[in-house]
Amino acid sequence: MAKQTNKPSKSAAVTKMLSRANGATVGEIVKSTGWKEHSCRAFLTGIRKTSKLLKEQRPDGKTAYRIGAAEPGALD
Repeated sequence: MAKQTNKPSKSAAVTKMLSRANGATVGEIVKSTGWKEHSCRAFLTGIRKTSKLLKEQRPDGKTAYRIGAAEPGALD
């Protein structure tokens, strides 16, 4: 019998990424989870139903998503 590890779920890992100060882009979520882009966007929609999800423009022009309170300059 294979030893079971306590690896965090992909959704928990994405939630942790979204909780970072700079959030996460869809591309970062795809790379981390192996999900397709449409699956990442569907996950973000689910997060919107339970938390405040902020959409922010990074200096490099990429769009990042972050869980948290609104700050000046944040896009809703």
